[in-house]
Amino acid sequence: MFAYMELEWMVSAVLIAVASSAFGHFEAGTPTPRRLIRWLLYLAITFALGHTVGRPWTWVWIAGLPLIGAGFHIWWCRRNGINPLTAQPRDRYHALRGWTTK
Repeated sequence: MFAYMELEWMVSAVLIAVASSAFGHFEAGTPTPRRLIRWLLYLAITFALGHTVGRPWTWVWIAGLPLIGAGFHIWWCRRNGINPLTAQPRDRYHALRGWTTK
């Protein structure tokens, strides 16, 4: 029953691994439970889409969410005077996130 979703799960797992490794340092001030819940919610929605509306919409979700997120990220960073690739100036980025700087 679940065999048809193997590719979707593999792509989702790779996306999570790459995103966590590549961008995790930008989330240093976010509590671990919140980060875990975010990924679990992503996987739950992937599962629900695959078993309700079907495979094409699962791929729209898997590809579309990062693209929408990247677009919002670039807009938000530019609007707030932050470099979207380096999060510089770092103290301003931390202040906008509500984190205390060390």
